Amino acid sequence: MNDAQPRPFHIRIDRELTHPQVIALQEEHLAGMRAASPPECVFALDLNGLRRPEITFLTAWRRAPSDSLGDDDELLAMGALKELAPTTATAGGHGELKSMRTRARHLRQGAAQAILTKLLAIARQRGYARVSLETGSTPAFEPAMAMYRRFGFVECGPFADYREDPFSRYLGRGCRRKIWRSRR
Repeated sequence: MNDAQPRPFHIRIDRELTHPQVIALQEEHLAGMRAASPPECVFALDLNGLRRPEITFLTAWRRAPSDSLGDDDELLAMGALKELAPTTATAGGHGELKSMRTRARHLRQGAAQAILTKLLAIARQRGYARVSLETGSTPAFEPAMAMYRRFGFVECGPFADYREDPFSRYLGRGCRRKIWRSRR
């Protein structure tokens, strides 16, 4: 029996989204969204959409013992923060979580929580008053809903360009409180 602890993972900002593992996980994400929702209810961004300047895209890697990506590094999860409204002198900004996905073999290892924690920290640094998200309403999305609730997200109405839709659920939270507290 091997009692060795898994190597820690590392969160990175990815501006180019060209690594083959990132491309593969994004394709898996889009395929999963299309399988769980009708085509007109899939709001996931493709790679070009994730490269837009208003998007901050993060990846979580279990890495080999070096500072640069190597052949032994493995992508665990990804997530993005889209700026919907910038912070101004009179109003806090608004961000949207996009493309949260963990590779199936790495579920429940903390990578998605680490990505979400970092995205919420970025939102706070930018002075956002609120972070929102759209997710699916089918049972396939319940694990994600549970995680979002642990982070203080509550159901809300549609935001930005979204409309009421039986296949979508909308959640939001303020950014001024503690980022995460476990309710286990």
